[in-house]
Amino acid sequence: MRSTYATINLKYLKENYLNIKKKVKNVKIMPVVKANAYGHGVEKTVKALNSLPNKPEYYAVALVEEGIELRKCEVHQPILIFEPIDKNQVNSIFKYNLIPTVFSNEHISLLKNNGKNDGMRIHIKVNTGMNRLGISFKDAYEFIKIINEDESFIIDGIYTHFATSDEKDKSFANLQLKRFKDLLAELKKNNINYGLAHAANSGAILDMPDSYFDIVRPGISLYGYYPSGETSESISLKPVMSIITKVDSVNRIEAGETVSYGRKFTANKITNIISVSMGYADGYERNLTNKTKAIINGKFYNQVGTVTMDRIMFNVNKDEIKIGDEVILLGEKNNIRFNAWDWARVLNTIPYEITCGISQRVPRLYIN
Repeated sequence: MRSTYATINLKYLKENYLNIKKKVKNVKIMPVVKANAYGHGVEKTVKALNSLPNKPEYYAVALVEEGIELRKCEVHQPILIFEPIDKNQVNSIFKYNLIPTVFSNEHISLLKNNGKNDGMRIHIKVNTGMNRLGISFKDAYEFIKIINEDESFIIDGIYTHFATSDEKDKSFANLQLKRFKDLLAELKKNNINYGLAHAANSGAILDMPDSYFDIVRPGISLYGYYPSGETSESISLKPVMSIITKVDSVNRIEAGETVSYGRKFTANKITNIISVSMGYADGYERNLTNKTKAIINGKFYNQVGTVTMDRIMFNVNKDEIKIGDEVILLGEKNNIRFNAWDWARVLNTIPYEITCGISQRVPRLYIN
């Protein structure tokens, strides 16, 4: 195996899930495992979660292809597909017993024209303000009423998605929640079945208990991160992914010498430069150049020189660092930690992008 690898701590994954379960109590859980379980490896992720006594009731992914992959991983729970359906995917939806999201007459026509959809389960997405996908909350009642009267379909669920549940100011999230609640009340008043209602993503699970409804959809929290620095930390979470490598070379340079492409780092004294096998092709972005650190032998060292496709360098001064020493790029050891938030702050992004961006060149090593 390559000297650089990602460890995926399945024990932490299960602890995060159980802590979420403790928070939401009797509400069902639909883990979001799209994008290869946010870069953690979908097969091992779902097998770990399904090994629990209180295993998830549903799973959610973005793409039909991801749903098929879950079925091939022997996932038997209902699988919700978030993304709009395409005519070329309809047969696969039926074949693999997937639940499509619908929010337009075109979606309904696609499914009906297939001719195999007697009693097909669907979830309806309602746009309450995200303005990305979904039928407008203003038009949703009539749309759902018509579908409810069509015996070709079973409305298994109705859902919305928050735009700002991870922000300190919850005013817009609460407006979205009110719009969704008002729609549910109208449907209920008129005895229109809508199945399971769900709205809560990770931010809402942490801070908006009124949004739990029948089922919640944890994403990044499952993998050990709070969705922003503005949510509460009302659930104990542990990052599941670490990235470990080793020192491949130690090179002493003189004062005034430079490191890597473009000579972005100049030594101001005699110093040792170590290199490790990790680069932007692995997900260590070039914009991290000269702005991040690693943990070596219980101490932080600065990354120096332009990040290259396959390799990065660190300034270890004159410390006794030798070839083969462990280098922690993301992770924790002896209460010293450096995690995806540390990269994310430099890149002005979020941990989601960091973990999803660790490429398949980096082997995953699973530990329990």
